[in-house]
Amino acid sequence: MACQACGLPVASRIDDCSLWQAVWLAPDAVRRRRVGSADAVPLSWAELMAEEKGTPPFEPVARWGSPAWVNTPWPWSPRWEAAAGQALAHLLVASRGRPVTVPGGLTEEVFRRALDTLLPPGPPPRRAVLAGPGRPAPDADADILLVPLHPQTGETCTPTGPAASAYRVPLPFGVWLRLGSPEPHPPVPASGVLPEGVLRDDPPVPRSPRLFRADPGMFRHTLLRLSAVGGPWLREILENIPQYVRAGLL
Repeated sequence: MACQACGLPVASRIDDCSLWQAVWLAPDAVRRRRVGSADAVPLSWAELMAEEKGTPPFEPVARWGSPAWVNTPWPWSPRWEAAAGQALAHLLVASRGRPVTVPGGLTEEVFRRALDTLLPPGPPPRRAVLAGPGRPAPDADADILLVPLHPQTGETCTPTGPAASAYRVPLPFGVWLRLGSPEPHPPVPASGVLPEGVLRDDPPVPRSPRLFRADPGMFRHTLLRLSAVGGPWLREILENIPQYVRAGLL
């Protein structure tokens, strides 16, 4: 996309049937302007936590000609896949070539399989934990902190405490919030079934049957930026990304 006045390129537009439509502005060609109705002061972390606006990990996909999509498994959210692609690259750099452990639950489901495949077994693992507003200060033995990005300023949350100097892996606030909070409804009924003829008023979210895969494009883009500080073994991972995609890892 070019400026109508000078003809110089100012942005790139992605319009592909397999990708989300997006416009990427050239940072050296545009300037940020505050919208008149925008808040003058960004929300504090405490205010963001009070709003509790998490990003759902699954999103519905409508099917042509039928409302049956409501009862079918929902695919993983592309926003989660993109966020995980960026975070996975940071986790590899922070690993220093050693295994990495992550918290159980959804965090493990998102990162465990890729970390176990991309990192060598054997050396003592580095420990990654969720850290940020509303959570206890991480212990001194935490090597990596999964922290939120402020949705308005883009700043990374800086936890305090003994592990404040640990490597910080940024995550979009909505994704980070959902990783650290229980699901509003369980993905499957906890036990048993409802009596015949009784309908739930809070049906569980139909989840994807597919294993989670981080977005390979975001993973590659971030790892290219970070590979210079991570060592030659990261460049080998970069070269093998097509293989990981074919294997269903990314």
